[in-house]
Amino acid sequence: MTPDEHDELTAAAIARLAGVGRAAVANWRRRYPGFPKPVGGSQHSPTFSRVEVEAWLKETGKGDQLATAGRTDTGTQRIDDLSVFLSGPGDERMRRAPEQLPERSIADLTSGQLLAKIMVSLLPRSTTAVRPATADDAGVPAVLDPACSDATLLMAVADRFGDSVKLAGQEIQESAAAVAALNLRSNCLGVPYEIYTGDSLLDNQLNMYLGAAAAVVCEPPFDMPQWPSIELTTDPRWEFGIPAPRDSELAWVQHCYAHLRPRGVAVIAVTPRTCIQPSGQHIRAALVRSGALRDVIALPKGMGSVPDTDVYLWVLQRPYGAPDHRAVRMVDLSRLGDAADVPHEFAAWQRLFDDADPTISHAIPRLELLDGDVNLLPSRYVTTHIEASADDFARVTSRLQALYARVGQGLPQFTTPMAPTRHSYVTLGELERAGALTIRSRDATPRAGDLLVRTLGRPPAVATGTADDDTGVAQVVEIDPTRLDAHFLATFLRTDANVLPVANTLGALNRDDLRRCRVPRLSLPEQRRYGDAFRYLQQLEGVLAGLAKASAHVIDQTVHGLTTGVLAPDFTVMKNTDDANEADEETRDL
Repeated sequence: MTPDEHDELTAAAIARLAGVGRAAVANWRRRYPGFPKPVGGSQHSPTFSRVEVEAWLKETGKGDQLATAGRTDTGTQRIDDLSVFLSGPGDERMRRAPEQLPERSIADLTSGQLLAKIMVSLLPRSTTAVRPATADDAGVPAVLDPACSDATLLMAVADRFGDSVKLAGQEIQESAAAVAALNLRSNCLGVPYEIYTGDSLLDNQLNMYLGAAAAVVCEPPFDMPQWPSIELTTDPRWEFGIPAPRDSELAWVQHCYAHLRPRGVAVIAVTPRTCIQPSGQHIRAALVRSGALRDVIALPKGMGSVPDTDVYLWVLQRPYGAPDHRAVRMVDLSRLGDAADVPHEFAAWQRLFDDADPTISHAIPRLELLDGDVNLLPSRYVTTHIEASADDFARVTSRLQALYARVGQGLPQFTTPMAPTRHSYVTLGELERAGALTIRSRDATPRAGDLLVRTLGRPPAVATGTADDDTGVAQVVEIDPTRLDAHFLATFLRTDANVLPVANTLGALNRDDLRRCRVPRLSLPEQRRYGDAFRYLQQLEGVLAGLAKASAHVIDQTVHGLTTGVLAPDFTVMKNTDDANEADEETRDL
């Protein structure tokens, strides 16, 4: 049986199978309830059924989107212009319905195309209407993009809804508008569309759709320093307030909203500035207070059409009748490692919303948003970790108490020698001439058991044969283990090396100084006695350092628990009275 035919897969193997990183697999497990459950392995390294994983990848399209993206018989290629599918003898493919055209995979999409697919997937199914065969375009729901550029968003709308909607866009640049019309003509066969040229704010060519559009999708121009606020001060589109001259995105938000029919939905891409800028606080407050703002979604960095920009999606809905004051849903997907893991299907968004993972989304009451500066950044409201409970703190504290007790029991007590110890000494230079050791340069590759003389005044160490050996090495001393114990040498070299002056920038002994260092002349069994003691103390030092680090982390989390209301400030201290009195006496003596 070959490795590819194993019945069980680890998370890393699933990542290789799907062509993604392991973080993506972890996100799938958390976000999709239907992801296969572990069938073996351990808690930290579970394994999954290959059959179930492959079926899930096929069912959700993850396998097609990622593992087989752009794969051809001659290699991998990216096709940026779908018009290549529309050429051929007789133009047979020109007559195909949109759903019959080859579907592009997620991996083939540019960041702007992926953003468009994500934005359109947030539109409700009610955007469309069943179109009778004899109906004309007048009765078809309209979806608008007032800043359509090359019609990327409108093509995503056509890709999802087909000819059950009508597309309408406006673009200020004539060349971009011509490209938009060409793209729609080539790629959205059978879908009615209209493309207009002009400034959407000053010369709204889509005014026939004011209050009538089923949906609006828009990525406003991010490089617009000011909008024409003076000329448009009295415009009725500013239902929620007149934006400041530099708050052009808030003008675009209201422009989009003005075109919605009752229950119509707008999905608009904005920058973080629009979510927090003080000059726009009154407009954000009006959007929240009116019930128009439904969701705010933070996307991974770099997903906009402008490189390296942070993009937030505002989802607005015009109410039908009385305003809907349900909580505003804050969704933070900015920490996703792979943009392809952002939901790009309506059903996937619904699963994410229904799951209500507190590390991803949180519904915030409108009064809470209005209490303050109306900050609409999801990171302010979505927790980055699961809050620990008081019971969790109690368990961790008890565990630390047990660990400290065990460490205390492990503290060694060394005996006093029966007679004064007097050693005769030998230098490392003499040991080198005798062939018991060899002093190498810092460039030598250390082997497990070699003695490492380190830089910056750090004590000598015995090489372990791992990557840790490469840090801060000044000299490598190869040891003959049949004549010398490396830990014994490190013990006595630690003391002798400290009394020698260091005159180089590395903060370490050079080879000549090292050769002058002395160690006791002892038999190998006696060396090992010292080496065993030193090794035990070194391990104890590492345990205590790790325990101190863990204790500091627990204290930090306890402070967090006190400040967030998880813990009350009342506490007790568990200690042995006799031991405590003895410790207090020793502390006073110090």
